[in-house]
Amino acid sequence: MKKDTLENQCAIMLACQGLRSSVNERKSMLQRSIQVLLVTLAMSMGAMQTPAAVPVERLRDVPDGWFASAEGKSTIANIISWQNANGGWWKSYDTLTPRPADAKSESTNPAAPKDSWSATSTFDNQATYTELTLLARAVTLTNDDAAKDAFQKGLQFVFDAQYDHGGFPQRFPLEKGYGRYITFNDGAMAGTLKVLRDAGRGAPPYAFLDEATRAKCLAAFNKGIECILLCQIKVDGKLTAWCQQHDEVTFAPQLARAYELPSICSTESSEIAQLLMSIENPGPEIRAAVKAAAEWFERSKIHGKRYDRLTDADGRVSRLLSDDPNAPPLWARFYDIDTNRPFFCDRDGVKRWDLNEVGEERRRGYAWYSTAPANFLKHYPQWLERTGG
Repeated sequence: MKKDTLENQCAIMLACQGLRSSVNERKSMLQRSIQVLLVTLAMSMGAMQTPAAVPVERLRDVPDGWFASAEGKSTIANIISWQNANGGWWKSYDTLTPRPADAKSESTNPAAPKDSWSATSTFDNQATYTELTLLARAVTLTNDDAAKDAFQKGLQFVFDAQYDHGGFPQRFPLEKGYGRYITFNDGAMAGTLKVLRDAGRGAPPYAFLDEATRAKCLAAFNKGIECILLCQIKVDGKLTAWCQQHDEVTFAPQLARAYELPSICSTESSEIAQLLMSIENPGPEIRAAVKAAAEWFERSKIHGKRYDRLTDADGRVSRLLSDDPNAPPLWARFYDIDTNRPFFCDRDGVKRWDLNEVGEERRRGYAWYSTAPANFLKHYPQWLERTGG
């Protein structure tokens, strides 16, 4: 709050009190009132500005000038300190603090036990490929040798983690469970492939890479695209879209967490389809995949519904589905593979057809609808024109 605004508020308060004192007395009282309000405001702002943890994904859009600042240099150094020996990163660590010396077996998730999977190198929650982007910008903008070394190490981790068929697991080294599946959930594979694509092209901020490294990145990107095509779900012989995770051997849709059943998934499919549209000279298989995805998005639209994310006074998140004939199209998160019917699921793993049948915890804590495919459909006509239909 500005000082002149405080003065105006205090003056109004004093006038309302009907003060009849001298000008000097009123001025003195006004100054004291301002001091009290300023102290109160400072205390309030101090409480609000208590540094909170900053996960790496919040730094994706920092301006170029940030990298040369003291804060930027310190944060990049912290990010480098969190790099694992194999070149990847954990998810959800605090970029404002350097990695503790005893962090090897400590999860940064307070709800997870020690040595849990959340303390392993991963592509989940935008991890690893976001660090690579930030480090590349640091190299380009500040010529940071430590950032360059960490980037090269991280890029090698990406090469090491990629399956021979081109897919990426959620975590590496490979573990038991769904962490080894080809993972599209939360943009894990699409985000990694975008880095490889841009690095392979030598696009900013990857212009510092030599030709051999660029070629290797481009080859890894092309392998990833081949894997995406292998994973696209067919129903009665017709291509549709993709699941959040696919088997690393058979490419079939797979279960992850108990409420993430094999299905056709709208948000992840939208990101994958947009990635395919970014390919400059798509072959017939890529064009067929994009067209099939567009057809699936069109027939899977939900009209007349609005899905809002609300936060109450206590900071609790709730999600409300309501009728609205003027709302833009929605897509359910999960569609039954055989019937294309939207479904929902609780932690018991039982498929339900009505969101109201899901317990409050999962209704609040999971996004069951999305508008993401609308962005794909918005650009689809231009893609058709560019590629010749």
